[in-house]
Amino acid sequence: MSTNTEKQTTTENLLRQLPSIEKLLSLPEMQALQTSYARTFVTAALRSVVSSLREQILQGDVNVILPEPSEYPTLVLKWIEEKTRPPLRPVINTTGTITHTNLGRSLLSPSACKSLQEAAQNYVNLEYDLETGKRGHRDRITEPMLQQLTGCEAATVVNNNAAAVLIALQTVAQGKEVIVSRGELIEIGGAFRIPDVMEASGAILREVGTTNRTHIRDYAEAINEDTALLLKVHPSNYKIVGFTSTPEMHELTELGTERGIPTMEDLGSGALIDLSQFGLPKEPVVAERIETGVDIVTFSGDKLLGGPQAGIIVGKAEWIHQIRKNPLMRALRVDKLTIAALSATMQTYLFQDSITDELPMLQRYTRSIEDLKTTAEQISDKLKAIFNKNISITISETQSEIGSGSLPTETLPSVAVVLTPEKVSVEKLSEYFRRCSTPIIGRIENDQLWFDVRTLFENEQKLLIQAATEVTSAIDNSSKKTP
Repeated sequence: MSTNTEKQTTTENLLRQLPSIEKLLSLPEMQALQTSYARTFVTAALRSVVSSLREQILQGDVNVILPEPSEYPTLVLKWIEEKTRPPLRPVINTTGTITHTNLGRSLLSPSACKSLQEAAQNYVNLEYDLETGKRGHRDRITEPMLQQLTGCEAATVVNNNAAAVLIALQTVAQGKEVIVSRGELIEIGGAFRIPDVMEASGAILREVGTTNRTHIRDYAEAINEDTALLLKVHPSNYKIVGFTSTPEMHELTELGTERGIPTMEDLGSGALIDLSQFGLPKEPVVAERIETGVDIVTFSGDKLLGGPQAGIIVGKAEWIHQIRKNPLMRALRVDKLTIAALSATMQTYLFQDSITDELPMLQRYTRSIEDLKTTAEQISDKLKAIFNKNISITISETQSEIGSGSLPTETLPSVAVVLTPEKVSVEKLSEYFRRCSTPIIGRIENDQLWFDVRTLFENEQKLLIQAATEVTSAIDNSSKKTP
């Protein structure tokens, strides 16, 4: 008998050994599954499992090991769990970028999460005044706290800082000129550019100065009958060094007051308190900008503030009220969940003494190097026991980034656990960790997989070790399949 004939006979035998769908559905374990899931769904799952085995056989895999009938319910349950798993999954961030845009940016505090959940599960007084029994405005929930934290006259909230800049520019300067320094025409993630946002708002860009040096006289000389706004953009995602200068915000507000022209600053990341008290680099504090007399300030609700994604607009009541009346506000306003999380976050700033313990992002920014070394050593010892000699485990000093365009040139000293694989490529090792029950996202550097521990706390550490156990099994299984 020829080899091809033998292979065909084996293939036919294997196909005949595949049990019928109806027979498998009658198994007690499969019947039990149908009490939790619809019969049609269980049947579809079973057909998919059997079809996958049939495809392997037809592809010529004569070494395929067919499951025993009693094993099919487990395979079906695994298929169901994979299909019903939420698309948005928790991951462990060990990239070294703390506020990671691709991984959801800021983590909310326990109080913000509780407030968000309560708002999600219940009717709330979003636009209802409990004292008068009449309709109210949703800004009344967050505005008093923003007034207290920043010293502003009025405040409103939209869905992100790009939206805040867009609606402010459209309200104040649609069809007219906005003067801005050439060195502040920034681009941030996702190709978001200030000139493009300005164009979308209907405002006309008037650049002044040079890339590295702009003087107050440049603004003054550019003012004409079409000037509607003097704009300053804080370069939160880059820094120009060397022979450089730009007017201070108080100089612009003085010029604006003198010429009767409103002023605006886009602070980007935004900080409600002086972060340098925690050993972090100095960033502009919103309240300090309000003190200069600026008419409008925009900044993010997450990033350095540590709340949900939102765009916060504070400043003079005259302009905030006009922004609220803009028809675009209906499209850009935030919902009850964002308001719930943001208001709880601001209450932390107002009423908590130890905000580093309450705000997860600030907690991660301020961890001591001694704490990081202890964490790295604990993880390293456990990983060495799991991987034995298949993967070399070392500890290395490194630098963490704040992330999301905040403090771009500043880094924080950190510690990383470094994995050097022996049996698989570092790309494959990274893939194995990403495919774990809880995906672990590290960074590849010098053909090694780096796990920066600054963002790893006790629960994340346990999940990382659990993932390592899954990875070593995956490596072993891969080695068995390789001839």
